[in-house]
Amino acid sequence: MYAEVIVDLLNSETDKVFDYIIPDNLNIKEGTRVLVPFGNRKIEGYVIKIKNQTELSLNKLKPIIKVLDDFVAIIPEMLTLKDYMVEKYNLRLADTLRLFIPSEMRGSKVRPIIKTYCELNLGNNLENIINKLPKNAKRQIELLSFLTKSGKTEISILNNKFGSNNVKKFISLKYILETKEEVERSPDYVGEKQTILKHTKEQERAIDNIILNKYEKYLLHGVTGSGKTEVYMTIIENVLKLNKSAIMLVPEISLTPQIMHNFKSRFGENVALLHSGLSAGERFDEWRRVRSGKARVVVGARSAIFAPIENVGVIIIDEEHDSSYSSESNPRYKTQEIADFRAKYNNCPLILGSATPSINSYYQAEKGNYKLLELPTRANGKEMPKIQIVDMLSEIRNGNMGIFSNVLKNELYDCINEKKQAMLFLNRRGYASFMMCRNCGYVAKCSDCDVSLVYHKYEDRLKCHYCGKRFKALTKCPQCGSSEIKQGAIGTQKVVDELRSMFPSVNILRMDNDTTKNKNAHQKILEEFSSSHPGILVGTQMIAKGHDFPDVTLVGIIDADQSLYQSDYRSPERAFALITQVSGRAGRKDLEGKVILQTYNPKHYVYKFASNYNYKAFYEKEINLRETTKFPPFTTIVRILVSSENEDLTKNVIRKIYNELADIYNSNKESFYYFNAMKSPVGRIKNKIRYQILMRFTKSIEGDIMKKIYAITDSEKCAKVSIFVEIDPQNLS
Repeated sequence: MYAEVIVDLLNSETDKVFDYIIPDNLNIKEGTRVLVPFGNRKIEGYVIKIKNQTELSLNKLKPIIKVLDDFVAIIPEMLTLKDYMVEKYNLRLADTLRLFIPSEMRGSKVRPIIKTYCELNLGNNLENIINKLPKNAKRQIELLSFLTKSGKTEISILNNKFGSNNVKKFISLKYILETKEEVERSPDYVGEKQTILKHTKEQERAIDNIILNKYEKYLLHGVTGSGKTEVYMTIIENVLKLNKSAIMLVPEISLTPQIMHNFKSRFGENVALLHSGLSAGERFDEWRRVRSGKARVVVGARSAIFAPIENVGVIIIDEEHDSSYSSESNPRYKTQEIADFRAKYNNCPLILGSATPSINSYYQAEKGNYKLLELPTRANGKEMPKIQIVDMLSEIRNGNMGIFSNVLKNELYDCINEKKQAMLFLNRRGYASFMMCRNCGYVAKCSDCDVSLVYHKYEDRLKCHYCGKRFKALTKCPQCGSSEIKQGAIGTQKVVDELRSMFPSVNILRMDNDTTKNKNAHQKILEEFSSSHPGILVGTQMIAKGHDFPDVTLVGIIDADQSLYQSDYRSPERAFALITQVSGRAGRKDLEGKVILQTYNPKHYVYKFASNYNYKAFYEKEINLRETTKFPPFTTIVRILVSSENEDLTKNVIRKIYNELADIYNSNKESFYYFNAMKSPVGRIKNKIRYQILMRFTKSIEGDIMKKIYAITDSEKCAKVSIFVEIDPQNLS
C-alpha cells in the first residue's frame, strides 16, 4: 500500500504530493500525521490519500517512519475543504492543512498531561493486609488508612506523604492499583445556571423558520438587545437533540468570556472554546476534546471554523458584518465562504446574525439567496437608547477646545452621581496619533514602515502599530532642534487621563490592544467593570459588540468621524455599524439609555440614519451608491500585492504582472471598471516595499479571470518577493 503525503514545508517547490510506502506494521488512514524521510531530513507530513498502486518506480520510494498521533488528526471533511481552499484562494497545500490542527501539535511542542493515580485494590481484605505488615510499619499503615478515606489520589501526593518506596511496594504487591489519566487544561469559564426567559413572538418566529437537516442560508437581522443569542442557543439545543454538533463564531476574543458563560450554563461540558487567546496547552486540549467528540458545541473566533467537529447540525456567525472574519495575512480566506462550504457538506443551516448586516449579506437576502429573519424590537420591550448628535465645530466656536463636549460632560457627571456606568468609544489606541514639529513640520515616522508613530504616554514611547517597533518620544525636533512639539489626534490613553482628572475617585478602565495582551485580560477588565458602580469603560471597537451590562446608561462616541473618512468604499458601512453597535450597549435592561455622538459633520447621511437606527434606509442609500459607482456587491475587486526589500525587484515583478494582465483587460474592457498599478497607500511595512495592482470587474467573469490571475502571479513568484492575491479585500492600505 502507498500513501500520498504532503510534507509540512512552506516552500513552493515542495508544495505537491509525494508518494511513500506504508510499512505493514503501521495502521495508517487518510488524514493521519506521519513522520517521513525527506532528502536527508525527517519531516512531518499529512497523509491525504491511500492507494494500491503508484506510478513511480519502487526504488525511488521510501517508507513512512512512524505515525505521530494515536488518532486521525484531519477528518475527511477537512481533506475535501483543502481542495476547495487551494482552488478558491490559490493557497499552498501545507498552508491549508496547517489551519486544521493546532500549531502546538506540529513538532510536538505540546503534549497531553498524563497523571498517575492510586487507589486501594478492593479485591483485597484491608484487615488481612494490615495484619501482615510489621507493627512498626506506621507509614505503610497510614498510607492504607489515607487511601481508605480519600479514595483515588495522585501518586505524587502519596510519594510526598508516605515515601515513594512504600507506594511502589504496595503497587507491586497489588494492594494498590495504579491508573494513568489525561488531565485536560480547560479555559476557566464557569457558567452560572441562568433563567431562560420566555421567548418573544419574534424570537419564536425566527426559531420556527430555521429548518434543521437542510442546507439553507439565513440572515438574522435583529437590533441590539433583541435576543439573537437566545435564538442561537435554542437552535443549538434543538440540534443537540438530533445528536448533531454546532459551531458558533464571534468576531472578537473579548466577546468570548460573556458568550462562554452563557453557553456553559446552558450546555455544560458539551462546549469547547477555540481562539488565539488561550494558552498553548488549553488550545491543544480543547481541540482534542472536539476531535474526540467529548465537546459537540464549538465557540470561538475566526479560526474555530476549522474545528474538527463532525456531523455538524448548524453553523452560526454572529456579528457577520465584522471585517475580522476575513483573514488578511497568509493564508488568506473568508470565514463566511468556509462556513458555507461546511454547511453544504453537512447539509445543515448557516445562520448569519447582526444588528447591522453587511451590505452584501442584506443584498443577498433581498435577492432571495438568504432567508431573512427579523427581530426589530428589543427582547425586554424597551426603546432603543436615544442618540444625540453634538456638533464639535459649534463647541469650538463656543470656546470648548477639549475632548468632551459640554453635553457629554454633563451626562457623565449625572451618570456618575447616580452610581451608574458609562462606556466611551474611540477607535484609536495610544495617547496621540503622531508627534510633529510645529516649526518645520517634521513628523516622527517608523524606520521600517511608511507610517507615523503613535505616542504612548504611559511608556513614554513612540510605537509603530504596523511592525511593533518602539522609539524614544520626541522632546526636540531631530530636524531643526525646536522644542515646539505638537501631538496629533487623541487616543484612548488620553481619554482615560482626562477622565481621571474629572473623576479621581471613579474606577476608569481601558480596553484596547495595549491592555489586553495578557491571557484572560479581556475577562478581568470586563469583570472589574461589571462590579464598578459607578464606573467608566473606555475602549476601541472591542467594547462595541456583544457586551451586556445592565447598568450602562450612557455611551459616548468621542470621534464618530474617524471611521467615516477612510479611503475605502466601505467607510460609511463601517461607521454606521460601529455607531449602531456601540450605541446598543446602553439601556439594555430596565434603565433608560442615552448616547452622545460627537462629530464635526453632523449633517452626514450616516449620522442621520444611525441616530434613528434606520438600517433599511441606510441600506437603500448605500446600495444605490454602490450600483451607480459599480462597487461590490455589483462587481468584484481584486488586489495583487507585491512586496520585497528590494524596490527595483518589486517594481520589475509588478510591471511584468501588470503587462500580462493588460492583455486580459484589453480583451474584456466592457467587463472592467478599473485597472491600474500603483504604490500601496502604505508603501513600506517591515522594511518591505509594497506595490499593488487594483482591478474591478463584473461578477460574471470572476471565475474565468481569477484562474488567469493566479496562473500569472504564480509564474512570477520567487524567493525574494511575496505576491498575494485578494478578492474583495477588507483593507486597501
